[in-house]
Amino acid sequence: MISLEQLNESSRELFVERLGAIFEHSPWVAASAYGAKPFASIDELQTAMMHIVRESSRETIIDLFRAHPDLGTRLAVAENSAKEQQAAGLNELSPSEYEHIYGLNQTYIKTFGYPFILAVKGKNKEQIIEAMEGRIWHSSSEEREQALLEIGKIAGFRLRDLIIE
Repeated sequence: MISLEQLNESSRELFVERLGAIFEHSPWVAASAYGAKPFASIDELQTAMMHIVRESSRETIIDLFRAHPDLGTRLAVAENSAKEQQAAGLNELSPSEYEHIYGLNQTYIKTFGYPFILAVKGKNKEQIIEAMEGRIWHSSSEEREQALLEIGKIAGFRLRDLIIE
């Protein structure tokens, strides 16, 4: 863990090193946020980072979406994602649950062009499956906005797990 004060006083290199994994495989968000220091609170830092994401080009945002792993995947994923999915029970799926989630992921990717994104902290596998089943029916614009909201939630959880205010 690191204090907000230490982050505010840190070099660009340390800032990006500490916050680079907040957004899945996208340290560019932390690098871009560095110039907005100092931050008065974690909320202010999260808001600045999400502003950077939202102001990015459509292609950059889609690349950020695509940097996320499929939920319930059995492939290696980033450390933060692995912990979050494990806490939600996605590492303990029965074969039929795995096949169901795999099928939902494939349908979602075919529909939207990127993996299903959900802040899984505090959710169980049933809630995750329910969200997947419901969001498949969203329009592209609705789902893009929902994915951004979920990424914001994920970033908030990760920042609060890392930073002491």
